[in-house]
Amino acid sequence: MRAAIRAEALKLTHSLVGLIATLAIVAGVIALLGGITAGVAAGNPELVAKVGPAAVPTWGGLLAGAAQITAVAAILGFGIVLAWMFGREFAEGTITGLFALPVSRTRIALAKLIVYLLWAVVVGIALTAGVLVLGVALGYGLPGIDTRAALGRLFALVLLSAGLAVPVAWVATLSRSLLAAVGATVALVVLAQVGALAGAGGWLPLAAPALWAMSNGAGATSMQLALAVLVPGVFTVAVCASWSRLQLDR
Repeated sequence: MRAAIRAEALKLTHSLVGLIATLAIVAGVIALLGGITAGVAAGNPELVAKVGPAAVPTWGGLLAGAAQITAVAAILGFGIVLAWMFGREFAEGTITGLFALPVSRTRIALAKLIVYLLWAVVVGIALTAGVLVLGVALGYGLPGIDTRAALGRLFALVLLSAGLAVPVAWVATLSRSLLAAVGATVALVVLAQVGALAGAGGWLPLAAPALWAMSNGAGATSMQLALAVLVPGVFTVAVCASWSRLQLDR
């Protein structure tokens, strides 16, 4: 199992996909926050109307904006990485070589997900630290208790978003298609946005973490967040089961 984890870690850390996704999530969110802050400071009325709570030049406004952007960017970025991690084996034909390894395909799939989780933790830490540095640089001062709690929710939002993207790995396995997995990633983002607009609120697992993070913890109950946590658990089992039944004749 350690060998499988090491191999998958090397694949991810040496890939342009992993690097670009990391930069897109971390640097992209921070760059957008900086742009929003500059636009609000310049008195752009249209921007102020669009960003809502994020238009306030305080820690609260900055973290509200960070949660809004991360809610979309994280699922999109994580989903694309999962699509690559699982879909490339079929797209590049390397899946045949995995059948010759002394490690079961179930363990290989689990190793991919473990490496993915570790990478998501690193991304979450980097993004939270980046927002903290940005806030201090903007002159908002050192974070107080409420701000530290909001930073913690932002980190949790990143991890929960990573978990909500796990169904993409299952789609990649069933379809044996990289493009289908990318399409599933886009579908997850659309479902989250449409569900939130339709009033599903915290009972939609795809939207619950974002609503929770953007409302200082009041937008979703513990039960609703538990449903969001259940999604990666269920689909991790589904992915491992699908890999255990893989056949070369398809």
